[in-house]
Amino acid sequence: MTYIVNDACISCKYTDCVEVCPVDCFYEGENMLVIHPDECIDCGVCEPECPADAIRPDTEPDAEKWVEFNRKYSEQWPNIITKKDPLPEAEKHDGESGKLEKYFSEAPGEGD
Repeated sequence: MTYIVNDACISCKYTDCVEVCPVDCFYEGENMLVIHPDECIDCGVCEPECPADAIRPDTEPDAEKWVEFNRKYSEQWPNIITKKDPLPEAEKHDGESGKLEKYFSEAPGEGD
C-alpha cells in the first residue's frame, strides 16, 4: 500500500506533510504536491497533517488513477522536504470541487 495526493491539494499546496515524512517522498509541482508511490513506506504520518484532506491511502475507491498520477509527476517534479507557506489563495480553494480540470498545472515547483 501507498498513500497518494489527490486533487484536493491543487491550488492549496499545504506542505505540513513534507515535514513529517520520514523518507522524503513528496515532490512539488507549481500548485500541488504528489507522493512517489515506490518511495512511500505506508507509515501514514502525512495523512492527518494535511489540512485539505488531500492525502489518502491507495485502498480507497478511485485511488488507482491517483497512484499513476502521483507516479508520473513525482518522476518529473523536484523533491520537497521543507515546509513552505501555502499558496496565497489556499483558503479560498480549500474544499472546492473540480480543481483538476480548472487549475492543475504540470509545471514543476521550486523543490528544496
